[in-house]
Amino acid sequence: MTAKQYYTQVEECAGFLGREGAGALEWGIILGTGMGLLAESMEVAGSLPYEELPHYPRATTPSHRGRLSWGRLAGSQTLLCQGRIHAYEGYSLRQVTFAVRVMAALGVKKLILTNAAGGLNPLFRIGDLMLIRDHINLLGDSPLTGENVDAWGPRFPDLSRVYDRNLMQMAEEVALQQGLVLRQGVYVAVKGPHLETPAETRFLRLIGADAVGMSTVPEAICAVHAGLQVLGFSVLSNLNLPDAMAPTSLEEIVATVAQAEPRLVQLLLGIMEQAAAAEPA
Repeated sequence: MTAKQYYTQVEECAGFLGREGAGALEWGIILGTGMGLLAESMEVAGSLPYEELPHYPRATTPSHRGRLSWGRLAGSQTLLCQGRIHAYEGYSLRQVTFAVRVMAALGVKKLILTNAAGGLNPLFRIGDLMLIRDHINLLGDSPLTGENVDAWGPRFPDLSRVYDRNLMQMAEEVALQQGLVLRQGVYVAVKGPHLETPAETRFLRLIGADAVGMSTVPEAICAVHAGLQVLGFSVLSNLNLPDAMAPTSLEEIVATVAQAEPRLVQLLLGIMEQAAAAEPA
């Protein structure tokens, strides 16, 4: 697919959503594995499965609902992706980041990315929430590969500050106010879908990662290219300790996420409310 064709597909999908009433948006949110509770707090103005959106990739991973909703969340107009697209499903990173391009085309300014991740830091615990302060891309590709669309962003975007400093500070303040434990660390993205070996886990920790997963980084790169403010969170669904590796399964990961999700929802709503209050009148 050429850059021009991709641009046309994004514009057609954004135009369709605009006609459905998804406009004047401030926030975009992409939910990770097993997450859906946040949608219950939204005053939904519209909602459609991905299959009914022009050119939108289908979510094929269990525990990713594959539905786009829009409306008011914590007082702000928000576009919510219930489930994401992954490279391991056979999609290109352009397809993986299609949602981010559509969000930017609809005027989204701030993007929250969430995921379930394996903890690598031995000080972390299963079920902890982690604020992503930086990331490492081990996917072997970039969503910006190929011809650049200058209308979307620069050919060589700077990634020295992927995750917005002001939003991260706000996240820390809200977590403190709510009495939530909020870890902080570096997230590393691998392609998957297999989980990591003990040797790979040891390597990932050695290069500075605190959590590992199969998502988030492409969307973050794409969002920076588009000029969005980015905030990222991981739910640590299991611990990858190379000298004490224990088998895990998707069912166990989803169960852990379900237990931690109410705390994540509380945190995200608090951040959005505080951000709205900080906006000039």
